[in-house]
Amino acid sequence: MSDTSPSLPSQTQSAHDRIEFLAGIAALIGAAFAMSISPSLVRFADVGPLSSAFWRVFLALPILWMWMRAEEGAPTGKTRSWSLPVFLSGLFFAGDLLLWHLAIMKTTIANATFFATMAPLWVVIFGWLVLRQKAEKSTLAGLGLCLVGGGALVYQSMSLNPAHAIGDALGIGTGVFFGLYFLAVGAARKETSAARVTFEMSLVTVVILLAAALVIEGDILPHTALGWGVLFALAFVSHAGGQGLLSIALGRLPTIFSSLVIFIEAIAAAGFAWVLQNEPVSVTQAIGGAVILAGIWIARPRAKD
Repeated sequence: MSDTSPSLPSQTQSAHDRIEFLAGIAALIGAAFAMSISPSLVRFADVGPLSSAFWRVFLALPILWMWMRAEEGAPTGKTRSWSLPVFLSGLFFAGDLLLWHLAIMKTTIANATFFATMAPLWVVIFGWLVLRQKAEKSTLAGLGLCLVGGGALVYQSMSLNPAHAIGDALGIGTGVFFGLYFLAVGAARKETSAARVTFEMSLVTVVILLAAALVIEGDILPHTALGWGVLFALAFVSHAGGQGLLSIALGRLPTIFSSLVIFIEAIAAAGFAWVLQNEPVSVTQAIGGAVILAGIWIARPRAKD
């Protein structure tokens, strides 16, 4: 018995890590699909893009609050409230949504999408500069393939036009804020539950979005039942579902790998645009999607011996 007992904790820990990893992957994929439908839904909304961003977060707050109360009914050891990373997560996510919607208005959707998909690159850069996080060579190789695949997804409709310079700059800013958001949520999840992180950061985000929508657009109320339905779908699916699942994944997976969700989101968004808006997927886009999946496979976390 003495020969086998020392290996039991290791085997139990290995099984637990495997379950945590698979749960994180499932949450990551779910987050990608939940967030990917948002561009199509925003097009159907009968309010301005900043107003739809506000309602997307605001209408999700009751669900996020109930999730937080339910999750904290069981002890998790992660219940710290209003930490600096949580506050920064809300600030960065507000910046991401604001610049993303403004970029769509001032440049092509293809350009805005391409620059937004650069977020994982900023995760690597800021993670190294600020947090001293070093990425594995396999992760960097996978990220490189994902960037190539992301470029292929929008290559045919991208255009570099001086008239779009401001919009392109806003698109780059979107990627920067989204990258910072990943790092902040990853840091927050070390000491706070996924539900509390998502709820508290949403409170910060919604205040900023409301102020921006009122100042820039003024009239923020939808005018039809369909408009309200679209906004509730954005709130329940894209924000509560997408950001909630992403918070879960960031508590189980490395931040850099988790940031590659934006590439899965880009693939799924192209699929939703094909189904909902009759925008066909070209051969180049299909190849780009395959390259992205290969890059994510290469970048996947390896089990440590």
